[in-house]
Amino acid sequence: MGAGGREHALAWKIAQSRRLGELHAAPGNPGIAALGTCHDVRPDDTEALVALSRRLGIDLVVVGPEAPLVAGLADELRVAGTAVFGPSAAAALIEGSKSFAKDVLRAARVPSAYEVDEPRAPCVVKADGLAAGKGVFVCETEAELARALPRAEALGGRVVVEELLEGREVSLFALCDGADALPLAPAQDFKRLLDDDRGPNTGGMGSYSPVPWLADGEAEALVETVHRPVLRELAARRAPFQGLLYAGLMLTDNGPRVLEFNCRFGDPETQAILPRLDGDLLEALAAVSEGSLAGVELEASPETAVTVVLAAAGYPDAPATGLPIDGIDEAERTGALVFHAGTVLSSGMLVTAGGRVLNVTALGESVRDARELAYRAVDHIELPGVQYRHDIALVAVHANA
Repeated sequence: MGAGGREHALAWKIAQSRRLGELHAAPGNPGIAALGTCHDVRPDDTEALVALSRRLGIDLVVVGPEAPLVAGLADELRVAGTAVFGPSAAAALIEGSKSFAKDVLRAARVPSAYEVDEPRAPCVVKADGLAAGKGVFVCETEAELARALPRAEALGGRVVVEELLEGREVSLFALCDGADALPLAPAQDFKRLLDDDRGPNTGGMGSYSPVPWLADGEAEALVETVHRPVLRELAARRAPFQGLLYAGLMLTDNGPRVLEFNCRFGDPETQAILPRLDGDLLEALAAVSEGSLAGVELEASPETAVTVVLAAAGYPDAPATGLPIDGIDEAERTGALVFHAGTVLSSGMLVTAGGRVLNVTALGESVRDARELAYRAVDHIELPGVQYRHDIALVAVHANA
């Protein structure tokens, strides 16, 4: 369920499962349509989604975006007798409210950035509720703080102000069955629009996996420190978490600190993590929905994956729609994967329909190789006014030099 690049990547990986009978998507996108059947049902139309699942005899619903989870879609599907990969509304509040997440972290004794009573740069300003990845403002100067506060307030709800942590960022996903957690390969994403981490925050302009400062084996220790205590706390609150718990972490000199929690697969990290994944993802998602990860194993290949996001002109404030997109076939012939994010077919022509339009992912033996292959594929895509960063994963190249 969903229409973005994350959902295309999930559909692509699920389509490889030996257990898959039929694949349906609501609403899906032109990329997903090549893998299964798409249905014109909005993500916020819970009643229609429940009815569609019943009519099709769906065995498992995989919910991509966060807003339907926070609104209680998983609860309604379970009441209707349909298995779901995705947390209840009570558990999804870990993303839906930063105040709630802070309270859970304190109770679980998981370290995070501390809140400040008096906003003063440097700091981080966050809108308390959902903001499609655009509700966080990093303020290094008082001028940036003065601009950020009214923008955060305009999103509605409470505004949270935290210390600005220093260190290395990492995104760590874990499949959670309500009691236990299985980590996936770590990744890093790039939130700012422009090279060198300049410009406004976005939903994400690229990602890569693995990260040089966190070996895959170290992910287990972080899950023990972060995810499992949070799972125990949520279970104690009668809100067991079944789905994907995504921790955005800062690895500081004083240890890991939680920056944020998300209640679903991250975007665009998923597009770099899943191509490295060995094993049957559909089986693992089904196991989570059944409440037991016992015996489930998902290893990562030794290759590096780099994902570059291509965004429409005007993104993130006013992305242009209806612009023609060409060159995807040529990009894929280089060996890269092209995941559709904001595309639609109009009179038989592929055009832009959102801010982040395409995600180009390449695998390589090294991060340098993967970067080179990804950008080579990007060069084949034609999109008027396209925006993309030229420095995705460059920090990892330098770290490995």
